[in-house]
Amino acid sequence: MSIIYVLIPIAVIFVMIGIAIFFWAVRSKQFDDLDKEGFSILFNEKPAASTPPAENTPPSREP
Repeated sequence: MSIIYVLIPIAVIFVMIGIAIFFWAVRSKQFDDLDKEGFSILFNEKPAASTPPAENTPPSREP
């Protein structure tokens, strides 16, 4: 039964830390633009680097 006197304050401290981290994230504007990262996957700004295909080159033969 005496363990309750230890676990309840520890749980309250964890809750207070979680609330503090949440308010820090809101104040530092972590939640301002939630759609940007989702759209960045669909619409790539940089074109993919591609090499032109080789035309009529025989495969190299290694000894």
